[in-house]
Amino acid sequence: MNRPLVGTLATAVLGAAALVGTVGTAHAAPHHPDRHKTKAVDFAGTVALSNCSGSIVKMPTSQQNDPALVMSNGHCLESGMPGAGEVIVDQPSSRSFTLLDKSAGNLGTIKATKVAYATMTDTDVSLYETGSTYAEIEQKYGIKPLELATDHPAKGAGISVVSGYWKKIYSCSIDGFVPTLKEGDWTWKDSVRYTPECKTIGGTSGSPVVDTTTGKVTAINNTGNEDGEKCTVNNPCEVDENGNVTVHKGINYAQETYGIPKCFGVGNKLDLSAEGCTLPKPAATRR
Repeated sequence: MNRPLVGTLATAVLGAAALVGTVGTAHAAPHHPDRHKTKAVDFAGTVALSNCSGSIVKMPTSQQNDPALVMSNGHCLESGMPGAGEVIVDQPSSRSFTLLDKSAGNLGTIKATKVAYATMTDTDVSLYETGSTYAEIEQKYGIKPLELATDHPAKGAGISVVSGYWKKIYSCSIDGFVPTLKEGDWTWKDSVRYTPECKTIGGTSGSPVVDTTTGKVTAINNTGNEDGEKCTVNNPCEVDENGNVTVHKGINYAQETYGIPKCFGVGNKLDLSAEGCTLPKPAATRR
């Protein structure tokens, strides 16, 4: 996976990134005359975690006075990576997130009240509920959340992977989809494979993957094959419908997010029993 960065190393590299003026200059996706007009993608709505990247996200049904949600990877949790099959819900958290403006400048800090949902099973996601509403964040910082798309991403779509940690945007396209992606003990379903231009690294974990046509979040960045090994940690392998295993050294991946909105109801409250919700459930509540 795109490894979370920890301890003094994380502090050092994050500080260094902030000092380099040319790192992470916001840019628009390239224009393709034969495709729909693209939207400029910047850092507004993204956040930096202590070891990863993330973003403030809203569901299509979210209201201004709902508690704001921050999305990152399950493997970025401050409590450590969830085990295979483990699902975490309603776990208290006081984690801080550094909010960025459109040019990746630090605006301030927002705090979590709990981990609403997190897992590394079938997908790799964490969703934190914060102590601030969307309205409060917009009023204080002028920042609006990113919206989660509700449609399956499309092959060939232009995307930008926006890393709040590194203050850098990676732009490429969706190369295709992987029925099963295996890494160490973990298995993910229907993963997004990037074209080679998105050379994401440790610290980009949890970055929102923004569709450059719609401007909505279509996936969450989480891993890449670093060494060409097969199915080991930091070296995910692809498994097709027939069980054939393929390794693509240097290629990176994301997990789709279009199904998440069906699992959140009024007030941005998690409802894993809602119709259409396919997120894995905690063992005690599985039927």
